[in-house]
Amino acid sequence: MENINIIISGYCGKMGRRIAALAWEDKQLKIVGGLENKGHPLSNEDIGEIIGKEKLCVYLKDNLEEIIKQSDVIVEFTNPQATLEHLEIAKRYKKAMVIGTTGFTPQQKGEIDKAGEDIPVFISPNMSQGVNLLFDLTKETARRLDENYDVEIIEIHHKFKKDAPSGTAKKLAEIVAEARDKKIDDISVHSLRGGDVVGEHKVIFVTEGERIELVHKAHSRDAFAGGALEVMRFIAGKEKGVYTQLARMPVEKPQ
Repeated sequence: MENINIIISGYCGKMGRRIAALAWEDKQLKIVGGLENKGHPLSNEDIGEIIGKEKLCVYLKDNLEEIIKQSDVIVEFTNPQATLEHLEIAKRYKKAMVIGTTGFTPQQKGEIDKAGEDIPVFISPNMSQGVNLLFDLTKETARRLDENYDVEIIEIHHKFKKDAPSGTAKKLAEIVAEARDKKIDDISVHSLRGGDVVGEHKVIFVTEGERIELVHKAHSRDAFAGGALEVMRFIAGKEKGVYTQLARMPVEKPQ
């Protein structure tokens, strides 16, 4: 596919703005729409000017259905309710969707899996290349080390982050639990909030006499936003299914 038309939902948020700024410079991706909640102070403002770029004559909207026809991929960094509402619209119009939203209940995750029967959906709490490698390393380490190694997960984020633990920390706990045939509640996760920390995740395997630490530190949101761009290029050419890993990492088969 030569050009990929994208809509960014959560356009004015921290992640939405970084995705938009990087997509602006990308030769393959074209921003054809930006979404925010109803009553947002920048509603109907030009989406180019919102991120400090030249005027596009494309305006911030609050209704996906108004603009979805011209898109190939919708990328979602909002909240579970908005994401699921947009997912239903994407299904009706047979559009691919990238979901970076976190905080879904098991029932809501089931709705996303169901949508994968009709459209391609990529969902991950973190789309950076480094974090996806951390996922794989955590899985392999948890499999190879026996129960004598206790596991602790620590995550640190800026003081304005709403959810705790982070979606990435929850994913790491799920990986360890699955590798060790445990319940996710059996895995200790510690959350710290303060300052302007973009994101730090540490998985510690410790036993008598030694300790192994797997650590990822994000220096800027561009690590996540750049990964989201990679995902959009990947999912645009896929058949229906739910995907959970970046193309440049070993990709799980669709469910």
